[in-house]
Amino acid sequence: MASRFLLVGLLLATFTLVALASDPGPLQDFCVADNSSKVLVNGFVCKDPKMVKAEDFLFRGLDKMGDTNNAVRSVVTAVNVNQLPGLNTFGISMVRIDYAPGGQNAPHTHPRATEILVVIEGSLLVGFVTSNTDNKLFTQRLEKGDVFVFPEGLIHFQQNVGHGFAVAIAGLSSQNPGAITIANAVFGSDPDISDDILAKAFQVDKKVIDEIQSKF
Repeated sequence: MASRFLLVGLLLATFTLVALASDPGPLQDFCVADNSSKVLVNGFVCKDPKMVKAEDFLFRGLDKMGDTNNAVRSVVTAVNVNQLPGLNTFGISMVRIDYAPGGQNAPHTHPRATEILVVIEGSLLVGFVTSNTDNKLFTQRLEKGDVFVFPEGLIHFQQNVGHGFAVAIAGLSSQNPGAITIANAVFGSDPDISDDILAKAFQVDKKVIDEIQSKF
């Protein structure tokens, strides 16, 4: 009897491990985000399939250049679940990035996604930094048609190093990848991080920190 229970236990453990090792499959054709719902879940509640329209799967305008007239001289046009409700539960999204001459997509991270970027026009210097304690920089100059991948969660950047405007398209492995721009988060938090903390972290005088925070 004991051996029978042991055998059943081993079989259950095996099936459980197999189930946990497999990727969850979709339980329906789609789950268009219902942005009007007040229910809070990890993602978005599904719209009633009877109310879904073709427009829920459509985004127009990625052919249009964004306005790069800002401090970093670049702009990101996002196509994630907030702009395209049909992406809900699919685990993908994309962006268009426009760069004026000398413009950069400042160092940032995507906490929920790996990014794969292709240069459509111009020349970009790109790179990412590995995690502590190595903090190794991988960098590369990209030309039109080149593809580069940024691992999930790592700090990365792009800078236009050509003479004209540059354009890139990137795919991300999340319907809502998020973005944390390092300078904005550190120096522009609300409320401010203590200048004493930042002065010690960056090993500079508090006056330097106060000046930088004033810009954000």
